[in-house]
Amino acid sequence: MTDFGYREVAAEEKTRLVGQVFSSVADRYDVMNDLMSLGIHRLWKRQFVSGCGLRRGQQVLDLAGGTGDIADLVRSKVGQKGSVMVADINHDMLKAGRRRMDNQGQVEGLDWLQVNGESLPFADRQFDHVTIAFGLRNFTDKEAGLAEMYRVLKPGGRVHILEFSRVSPELFSKLYDVWSFQVLPRLGQLVANDRESYQYLAESIRRFPDQATLISMLEEAGFERAGFENLSGGIAAIHRAARV
Repeated sequence: MTDFGYREVAAEEKTRLVGQVFSSVADRYDVMNDLMSLGIHRLWKRQFVSGCGLRRGQQVLDLAGGTGDIADLVRSKVGQKGSVMVADINHDMLKAGRRRMDNQGQVEGLDWLQVNGESLPFADRQFDHVTIAFGLRNFTDKEAGLAEMYRVLKPGGRVHILEFSRVSPELFSKLYDVWSFQVLPRLGQLVANDRESYQYLAESIRRFPDQATLISMLEEAGFERAGFENLSGGIAAIHRAARV
């Protein structure tokens, strides 16, 4: 059994349910991100990518790449001689991402592949960096996902995780709970006609490991030099670690 928000479900059932959530919200995903975070997610993502230490010509795997916003930022760092693989388990999210890039006339330098992040179809030690933004939370087996990220990284490669995390201080945390559980589901109903998916989003954030626990999980997967940086009081956090 594993968690799907506040529910306990069979592992294969969580994979199916998460798939339904993202298929439902794919076409409104970017709009809802702007509304939910009041646009702040764009600043978080720029800070996330700018701190990756990317260099021209490097090979990057963007897991749970969804609509391609992280991959687009990464592409500008690795240049024409680099490569960015946008990988996501959900076909509808990849479709939305490719359509978005096509509409912007930005089709060069990105490859798209539907994969399960817990069983990656890539060779050992293939990538210089693995990025994942707001995706690890939805993995059925997070430990398996981290182990796969470690496996496909070259020695000296780095993993970069941007994810919702634990908020402090307590007063701010209580205000955030009101926003998450009372406002977000209503926004989901109004904009995406889907209250339940955004109720799951709020619940999944609360079930995700806190900053220190994720550090321990990275170390157990074999990573070294793991650390984190809080964003907006811990609403989100950036974790980075290296395969030595």
